[in-house]
Amino acid sequence: MPQVLIVEDDARIRPLLMRSLDERGYAVSSAATGMQGLAMAVDDRPDLVILDLGLPDVDGTQVLRMLRAVSDVPVIVASARDDDPSLVGCLDAGADDYVVKPFTTDQLEARIRAVMRRVTGTSSVRRSIVVGGLEIDPAARRASVEGEALDLSPREFDLLRHLAERPGEVVTKRELLTEVWNQPWGGSDKTVDVHLSWLRRKLGESAAEPRYLHTVRGVGVRLSAPE
Repeated sequence: MPQVLIVEDDARIRPLLMRSLDERGYAVSSAATGMQGLAMAVDDRPDLVILDLGLPDVDGTQVLRMLRAVSDVPVIVASARDDDPSLVGCLDAGADDYVVKPFTTDQLEARIRAVMRRVTGTSSVRRSIVVGGLEIDPAARRASVEGEALDLSPREFDLLRHLAERPGEVVTKRELLTEVWNQPWGGSDKTVDVHLSWLRRKLGESAAEPRYLHTVRGVGVRLSAPE
């Protein structure tokens, strides 16, 4: 299920967009300000961001530039005018596409599909990752173990994918905080421990009886296929 973040301050438009996309099978979250949207895009790692240009706190173009400094998430910008100079600035700053208000859900979804096709077709990490009975599909953000689908939060999925991309290697908690949580200058190891505990439960294992996730005391964690 693709995850879409809508950054839109209009209290009338935002819930309509959320409901329409939800009915079409998307997992949708939203933010009413640029800075809130930026934080959610970094923390939650959605598959795509719909970014309104007329935000109350920060110009949409500036939000995009800040986002591009830390993420390559696909972005569709929304503008009231197709000749808006800010729209050109957003495209130059790295936006993947745009829609002009007012737009229909069909028009928006067509842009979403087109952008996701381009991203999926050009990304080198979109192939499935298989470790033992664990299979991860980065493009669809789905994971399964022994054929059974895993119900993972966005953060749990990102954590599992990062470890599965380096099977057999010990990954430090500091690296996980940097790469998964985007916290290179701080953060608590406890955050990693809690999410690893949740992952173990969903994988049907425990720290005392690991199958895929093996703790290396004082170093980090290793994901490997069960022996």
